[in-house]
Amino acid sequence: MATNQMRREAAKRKLENQQKRRAERARRRQRTAIITSASVVVVVVVAVVLLSTVGLPGGGNDTAAPPADAPTPSAAPAALGDCTFTPTPDEPAAKPAPVPSVTTASTSGTAAVSLQTNRGPIPLTLDRTTGPCAVESFLSLVHAGYFNDTPCHRLTTGEGLKVLQCGDPTGQGTGGPGYTINDEPPTNLAPAANGSVVYPRGTLAMAKTSAPNSGGSQFFLVYADSTLPPDYTVFGTVDPEGLATLDAIAQGGSDDKNGPGDGAPRSPVTIQTATAA
Repeated sequence: MATNQMRREAAKRKLENQQKRRAERARRRQRTAIITSASVVVVVVVAVVLLSTVGLPGGGNDTAAPPADAPTPSAAPAALGDCTFTPTPDEPAAKPAPVPSVTTASTSGTAAVSLQTNRGPIPLTLDRTTGPCAVESFLSLVHAGYFNDTPCHRLTTGEGLKVLQCGDPTGQGTGGPGYTINDEPPTNLAPAANGSVVYPRGTLAMAKTSAPNSGGSQFFLVYADSTLPPDYTVFGTVDPEGLATLDAIAQGGSDDKNGPGDGAPRSPVTIQTATAA
């Protein structure tokens, strides 16, 4: 027959076993909570990666020189003078134009081109040392008469971006020559804030979409220092006579169709002829 002492010891052992079981259950719950929290963190990280990778829908296919606060992605550039002219069967030429067949362009020398517009002459000096492939394409289009009787569809007058954009026969900002040109990013422009650079007054540069190597026939003429990402091929300069014409065009302002200080020139600008010397 059990004594009081034996009953007390049995009750003590039972209590100790209960405490051990409760402690073990608590440890299991803690591990489960940690694993669940870690799983939630992984899901959040994956979602962030997906959003960062997929990105958000774009705003159309216009070829443009965007504001400085909208930098564009860049692919690793090819060696200067190594050219890739890629046909775009899904985006046929807005006007008949041959696809240049050269794969290597000269990286020295200049070429003179004259744009005669309804607002006055815009003489250009193309520079093979900064954009040899762009020069090759531009001269090919000039010889094909591609720029003749085409509008300059965009004028920007806002702070930080002052350009006249031309080269699209449709006048809508979406037309091209049926091929794209590899990027030739500038390396000698003055730095600006947030990784941008200053495209100085008198610069002739290629327009493009936000995609790498998407330039075609559109180009822009800088009539006052403009701040942009270093993604736009510089392939020449505007001569003083041409700058005077650009100044007169800029004074007329834009129709602000794309926003304040960005739209078509209020007084239409048409390239009547483009000729190479």
